[in-house]
Amino acid sequence: MKFFAKSLPVVLSLALASSALAQRQTFTVDPQTSQVAFTLPATGHTVHGNFHVQSGSITFDPAAQTLSGSIVVAAGSGNSGDAGRDKKMNHEVLNTEKYAEVAFAPSSYTGKLALTGDSTIQVSGVFTLHGAPHNIVVPMQIHIEGANLTAKGSFPVPFVQWGLKDPSVLFLKVAKTVQIDLNLAGTVSRD
Repeated sequence: MKFFAKSLPVVLSLALASSALAQRQTFTVDPQTSQVAFTLPATGHTVHGNFHVQSGSITFDPAAQTLSGSIVVAAGSGNSGDAGRDKKMNHEVLNTEKYAEVAFAPSSYTGKLALTGDSTIQVSGVFTLHGAPHNIVVPMQIHIEGANLTAKGSFPVPFVQWGLKDPSVLFLKVAKTVQIDLNLAGTVSRD
């Protein structure tokens, strides 16, 4: 009985601590330190560029392995270092006058998400491009240190298959799939 009386406070504090760790948390993306990069192979060269992250907030529930929220990118912010190519990308391929945003809305993840340190998870969600939703899974590397969180992931976008215009002309051919690299940084807080 004496052992039970002494161990009860320890058991209760461990139970409360694990329940606090399983609380929902929100990752708020800092657009100034986040980036969405792209790589597109083409005849004789590879095009590299990036897009501006407009906003982002993701709420995650470690107990249920669910996610909600979205990452929003300004479609017209694409910069490949060539003004003519970027103009064509914005007007002819992305049609940014009509579709000003590209977004990813995660819904769930698999894998173990550590509340501190490094984790590798698979994030499922809906990627909306050119106004059309597409289900995707993105492998993500997460690092949490105190209130800071970084999330890195990479995934292919078969943009021609998804109905966007193929920008290939005459002898200049480009791949039909673009590689997207996410590098998100921000803060995490408990709800």
